[in-house]
Amino acid sequence: MPEHRHGGSHPYQSLTPDVVMDALASVGFYGDGRQMALSSYENRVYQLHLEDGTVVVAKFYRPGRWRDEQIQEEHAFAQDLMAAEIPVVGPLVLHGSTLHHFGGFTFSISPWRGGRLPELDDPDVLEWVGRFLARIHTVGAAQVFEHRPALDLASFGMASREWLLAHDQVPLDVQSSWAKTSQQALDLITPHACLSGAPSQGEAIQRIRLHGDCHPGNILWTPLELPASARPGPHFVDLDDARMGPTVQDLWMLLSGDRPQRARQLGILVDGYEQFRPFDRRELVLMEPLRTLRLLHYSAWLARRWHDPTFPRHFPWFGTSDYWQGQVQMLQEQIEAMQEDPLVV
Repeated sequence: MPEHRHGGSHPYQSLTPDVVMDALASVGFYGDGRQMALSSYENRVYQLHLEDGTVVVAKFYRPGRWRDEQIQEEHAFAQDLMAAEIPVVGPLVLHGSTLHHFGGFTFSISPWRGGRLPELDDPDVLEWVGRFLARIHTVGAAQVFEHRPALDLASFGMASREWLLAHDQVPLDVQSSWAKTSQQALDLITPHACLSGAPSQGEAIQRIRLHGDCHPGNILWTPLELPASARPGPHFVDLDDARMGPTVQDLWMLLSGDRPQRARQLGILVDGYEQFRPFDRRELVLMEPLRTLRLLHYSAWLARRWHDPTFPRHFPWFGTSDYWQGQVQMLQEQIEAMQEDPLVV
């Protein structure tokens, strides 16, 4: 989707603290002046204290990234999950809508929920997360996204590669090797019908509504030792990357370590998952292709956002020859990984 500059040299230049407060007031909430920017690069997200003592989170969507109907599909998915009593933090319905506009920005308001990163080296925690992922996917499989894109080879892989090369983002001393290696990697993904859209031999792998970006930072954990008023366990945040795709997309980013460690973690996740929903083991062969697509998409994402000053400030290493040489090495490792037997559970 094309990006455009908004209100100045970057999309958020006109999003001042006063605009944030005025946007809040436009939906009937009045802040006491305390604002804290939360960690978010794609959007701008603020923790805001209200005059009545409550705390909310305001999310201002990056201009030009999603159309209103695409954001509303994300919100509807969150509402479906919350209706099923799944601990997802979704936007509040205010004046009959979850999506609002002010000062040229699109925004939503959500309740604030605290928590810490889940301790995924704890088997009980990992199994617990697996159970909730299965519940999320049960709801996700009940309907489809009509407006939001799919996670696929074309959008994440081919489009990313083509954009980077067309806009001369890869330094000349690395460009040839990166172009060759990235194409070799994409060629290995092409036979996977679920990602490439090619005709499937036999029964097709199901694509459902996913969280889409289910890394540990998007799971907040409420410890058991907190007061009874706090709901213990995981709650899921940030459905901004929700797309149609294979269920394993929401599992592989929770794995870490060497191959035996990842196999053990995956087994525990799937044990929890299958308490609520069957897991299609044919999807295991997609884990390394999905990791490869994420590598390519991440580089293109950084390059496309470079006009936003928060990106050069937080990713100063991006764009150097060392960065791209590292990408070539990682893609070569992915080529080897995609030719190995998948993990078995």
